[in-house]
Amino acid sequence: MDKQRLAAALAALTLLPLAAACGSEDAGSESVGSGASASVTGAYWAVDDVTVDGKKSAAPSDAYLRIADGGEVKGNLGCNNFGADAAFADSHVSFDQVQATEMACEGVPADFEQTLARTLADGDLTTEVDGDKLTLTTADGDRVALTKEEAAPLKGTKWNITSPDADGKAHLTFDEKTGLVSGSLGCNKVKAEATVRDGRITLGTASTTRMMCDTSLMKTEKTLLGLFDSTVKYGLDHRTLTLTSENGERVNATAAE
Repeated sequence: MDKQRLAAALAALTLLPLAAACGSEDAGSESVGSGASASVTGAYWAVDDVTVDGKKSAAPSDAYLRIADGGEVKGNLGCNNFGADAAFADSHVSFDQVQATEMACEGVPADFEQTLARTLADGDLTTEVDGDKLTLTTADGDRVALTKEEAAPLKGTKWNITSPDADGKAHLTFDEKTGLVSGSLGCNKVKAEATVRDGRITLGTASTTRMMCDTSLMKTEKTLLGLFDSTVKYGLDHRTLTLTSENGERVNATAAE
């Protein structure tokens, strides 16, 4: 693929629909070649910042990339998801066949997405790992700085509910020792038995407080209460949790920092 044409397309954010795309490190610093790509693959790399022409731009919290062992890339530019193919050679990596969605997200500047996309598409990138830090550097010295982020376990993590919207007030925590789930439904506190097995969670009868809140929060509580006294499917992707009820309703949550 012609890298200049790809970079120009990404710079203009004329982005294609996202294609189906979907290690451990030694202490100290190392360059990554074809024989050491395991230092980069299989990990979730949160983008910290991008430096172009000496100007550093902080990344939105959702920006990341993850490279599978086979070279398939899944990531986010800050708002838009993208996919690509990664190829390792010597001490470099290149990203080809980059495709991304075309969403507009509030609070995410489009120029950052353009900058990150251009830099990732800028030919062979020198790749350096230093502990949990990864730096990708172009031939012109522009850099993408990333930090390896560990996946959040289901149990023991405070899961903040992102949908349905509870104004950031709803959260759940699964306790391995007690076998209980507890938290907030957005207004009232909740507690119930929770048995995790084979990709499913059997939730017992919810015990809640009895406060009244505004109409929108009470509507959200009703939806969340629908998860209890039933068995729900759960999906865990790095730091995102999805709960799907028996009637197909979905609840999404992210791990608290």
